Amino acid sequence: MKRYRDIVGDGGSDIAGQIGEREARLRARMARIRRKIAVVSGKGGVGKSAVTANLAAALSAEGYAVGVLDADLNGPSIAKMLGVRVLSMDLLLASDETPVTWDATTQAEAYTWRGTMEANALREFLADTDWGALDLLLLDLPPGADRLPTVAGLVPDFTGAVVVTVPSEVSHLVVKKSITLARDTGARVLGLVENMAGYVCVQCGSLGTLFEGPGGERTATQCGIPFLGRVPFDPRLAAAADRGRAFVLEHAESLAGRALREIAARLTDGLG
Repeated sequence: MKRYRDIVGDGGSDIAGQIGEREARLRARMARIRRKIAVVSGKGGVGKSAVTANLAAALSAEGYAVGVLDADLNGPSIAKMLGVRVLSMDLLLASDETPVTWDATTQAEAYTWRGTMEANALREFLADTDWGALDLLLLDLPPGADRLPTVAGLVPDFTGAVVVTVPSEVSHLVVKKSITLARDTGARVLGLVENMAGYVCVQCGSLGTLFEGPGGERTATQCGIPFLGRVPFDPRLAAAADRGRAFVLEHAESLAGRALREIAARLTDGLG
């Protein structure tokens, strides 16, 4: 098992000096990135990482310089989905089966320290990576409303968050909590994406219902945020991710491909 200490080391004795240097390095790295955007969800299983990967590919295809940080340290997937060397904890592990474990005497202590360790790991990823000059940095966050405040506090000049949900009552209920928490912590919500909004038949191209529930426009209106669009589920989306290829580039004119490109355009138009 790969332990956090094995990955990042336990540092030297000049803790205050190291922290100051890292913060200065972080500010310098982030100063060269125009927009820092987190992609979040209230719950798992809504396809947030797939949306992140395909938005990054769509934006890159339009000429934007895009970086991606897989901020889901315990369930990283972006490197696999894109088939490239984006920054991800997955790239530092010995194999696909290796989990990240937190070095502590007991599991209770590990749970207590996990949040702090994760924040430190993300800080190092942001500060120690030569991102270069970027138009956008997309941060794929783990599921849960509580992760956004941590990232928003870490990233200087944080732009805001894109929220991903699916058209089910439970998912919309949870995503509203994420939006409320984002506002309570001062983070701007850039818009809502409704993923898996219908099922595309790959034989005939027709769109069928996949989930029953409230529409994304209604939830966005209730929360006072932009509705960026809906993406139907296409089985080729999952197949492309498994092969490390961007679906939005391979199937740009499919219903889902067009939807993803339109969402990317609305996102950048909203940023000005």
